[in-house]
Amino acid sequence: MDRRFLTVLGVSLLFALVISSVFYQMTARAGAPKKTDTGDLRDIVLAARPLSVGTTVKPADIKLGKMPSSAFPKGAFTKPEEVIDRPLVSNILMDEPILEGRLAARGSGLGLAPTIPVGMRGVTVRVNDVTGIAGFVLPGMRVDVLVTGHPPNSEGSVTTTPLQNMLVLSAGTIMQPDARGQAMPAANVTLLATPEQAETLTLANADTRIQLVLRNGSDQTIEKTPGREIAELYGERSARKKSAEPAPPRPRTRPVPTVVASAPPPPPPPPDQIVVIRGTTKTVEVVGVGNGGSK
Repeated sequence: MDRRFLTVLGVSLLFALVISSVFYQMTARAGAPKKTDTGDLRDIVLAARPLSVGTTVKPADIKLGKMPSSAFPKGAFTKPEEVIDRPLVSNILMDEPILEGRLAARGSGLGLAPTIPVGMRGVTVRVNDVTGIAGFVLPGMRVDVLVTGHPPNSEGSVTTTPLQNMLVLSAGTIMQPDARGQAMPAANVTLLATPEQAETLTLANADTRIQLVLRNGSDQTIEKTPGREIAELYGERSARKKSAEPAPPRPRTRPVPTVVASAPPPPPPPPDQIVVIRGTTKTVEVVGVGNGGSK
């Protein structure tokens, strides 16, 4: 066999062996599991079970876990005593870190009270299957409030929308939707309101009929509505809107000339008369030119 051919074949095999060895080492290094730095771990408070809004955290509800300092979430806790006896304002899943934003201040109340922001109020109104939209008003939804009553200056019923885009805090005693998102019958609904809105809701709940109108949660528009009267349902114009309309302008007319009637001429003076008595006969004679007499 040619010596030159054997030399080229040997060099080629050696070169292929070197390339294969380098490729194998690179592949093995890339697939090797990375070593975790266990020297810089921190304790973190986790939820031991699913926790719902309004729940007060107890020792059995939490547990401690480990997490690298580089991945430690902002607002998390490292000590259980920092979260015990604090109410939740948001749902927390199992094994989820408990954060400051999910908790209310200790002593802020139980149940629904911790979920009410400072400066706001929770107002409860009575509803039924009709006014409560057949039970589909669930916590977290947005509604408008319609009221129907008899104003002092109106002959019939009037419906207006005094409040819009109100947040539903609870339906009955439920502060979160059903797990399947189904309707939950409730005798009352609690709405989040400002102090002024709370006065409006209380007055409407006492003297009028309330209807809740469901709206899209992403719709933040506040509409200006004039209200509706019972007469408008029958195609008539309401008295309230008639009084608000300006009076129609009076038509311009040409002045009618005044005709002054002339006074009638004075009657002629009575003719002169003379009484003549002859014995027992009395006669009256007219003295004038026509009779040929004179005075």
